[in-house]
Amino acid sequence: MSNTMIEHPVPENSVLVVVDIQGRLARLMHESDAMIEAQKTLIAACRLLEIPVVWAEQLPDKLGATVDELQEPLAGLEPCAKSSFGCMGDTKLRERIESGGRKQVLLCGIETHVCVWQTAAALLRDGYSVHLIADATSSRSMFNRDIGFRRMERAGVHLSNVEMVLFELMVDATHPKFRDVTKLLK
Repeated sequence: MSNTMIEHPVPENSVLVVVDIQGRLARLMHESDAMIEAQKTLIAACRLLEIPVVWAEQLPDKLGATVDELQEPLAGLEPCAKSSFGCMGDTKLRERIESGGRKQVLLCGIETHVCVWQTAAALLRDGYSVHLIADATSSRSMFNRDIGFRRMERAGVHLSNVEMVLFELMVDATHPKFRDVTKLLK
């Protein structure tokens, strides 16, 4: 097995991309409450670790705003409206993702098999390393979610979860933000 298969994200080279956690649609996702709670923890922890957060909304005038539970952890950031399914298909979103020069993308959102998959595929084509945060990503049906996971993994996406990625980012219990981050996980 090559070392490219065993890659840990590092805070200085990572960006979190949050895809379309909006309105009633978000509530229709498989295990939506657990997914939203995982996203809330992930966003708050990334902000503590000074990892930039790029926040996308699919046609917010039609699908509504990002769910209330994520408003506080996203406070001070501006959502980026899009019509393309994949984030890289939108010029403004692409620029936000590319602006910091970070090449490891932590990816979460909805729906796994549509917007998240198309975002991951475009990021891979553009030479990014993609870490899908699976417990913070879903679809309306478990079947569609799982097909999306399998397709992404086959394409070269690293599957992860909130706790796994946060401990990878901190590396050691002596990390200055360890206490604050682990409090979010409780």
